[in-house]
Amino acid sequence: MEQITVEHNPAPAKLEVLGVHSWPLWEKEISTFPWTYTEQERCYLLHGEVVVTPDNGQPVTLRKGDYVIFAAGLSCTWEIKQAVKKHYLFG
Repeated sequence: MEQITVEHNPAPAKLEVLGVHSWPLWEKEISTFPWTYTEQERCYLLHGEVVVTPDNGQPVTLRKGDYVIFAAGLSCTWEIKQAVKKHYLFG
């Protein structure tokens, strides 16, 4: 499995089945920070733009409308270019 899996603009029906809009919200201003996922995270970006670069990997740009799965064990750097607001779920 890829470390970062991105689905651009998934169908509203898929988001409803996943229950995305009932997941907690997370917001963060423009910033850069390292992050390691101890467990899988699924998220859906409501606003913003971020470049996530896995350690020793290629940068992945995420934007509003992206549904993303981050693999457990992924170490990366988040570079938030526009303030982010997302629904997220761990595990």
